[in-house]
Order: sequence, then structure tokens, then C-alpha cells
Amino acid sequence: MILSFNMLRFAFDGQDAMVVDDYYKQGKAINISLEKIQAARARNIETQLIVNEQDISLRFINGTPETGAALRLAFYHVTQAPKDQTVDLFRDAQGIYRGSTEHDLTGKWQVALTPHDNEWKVQQTLSFPNADPIIFNP
Repeated sequence: MILSFNMLRFAFDGQDAMVVDDYYKQGKAINISLEKIQAARARNIETQLIVNEQDISLRFINGTPETGAALRLAFYHVTQAPKDQTVDLFRDAQGIYRGSTEHDLTGKWQVALTPHDNEWKVQQTLSFPNADPIIFNP
């Protein structure tokens, strides 16, 4: 009897973070994300990403933004959400976007590159450390 009450208490008190309350909103968000990826493909965006410990450099091979405005590079850890981080990349005189992370990037990450106006998005799953340049495209 005591075990049954304890199990019921755990069932009602526990919260499953994987359950989504509003599937319609979640579906719309996925569609918007896919539209942004398609916009990056239409612009023929292709970049070369180099992550050297905490220093990041990104060079456009194709589809360089005309404005030269800062970009946002988001790192989402595939299993540990508290490790997620976002880095702002700023263009230097050579046209290379540079930034640095606050925390170690060792492991597997979902990496997303977007401009600050969120018009397009480039997203890939990457593993670090990786000494070689990474061709990063939608």
C-alpha cells in the first residue's frame, strides 16, 4: 500500500521535459525553421567553419551577406541542454567572421548559423574537437 502511494506521488510530481503541450505551435515552428533553411539554400550559402579550442572563424565561400552585419552561431548540445551557448560573430577587415566561446565545445553539437534578422538558417550536427576546416552549408 505504501509503495503504491509513493509511486502515485512520483507520477504526479514528476515532470517529463520531453512532452510538448501544444503540438500545433511546435509544428508551425518546425515549418518556419524549414523555410529559413530553404532561404539559405536559395542564397547558395556555403561557409568554412574553423573551431580552434574556444576561437571560432567562419569564412563565406558562397552567398556572402551584403551588409557585413554580425551573425549568430548557436551551439546546442545533443544531450545536455545546460551546455547550450550562442556566439556572436563579427566580420573583420579580411571578411572573416570571428568570435569566441565561453565554454568548451568537446562533444557532439547541433550548430545553427543565422543573421540577427533571422532571414535564413544554416544548421548541421558537428563533433568537436575537429582540427580540419568544416564545410558548413544548409
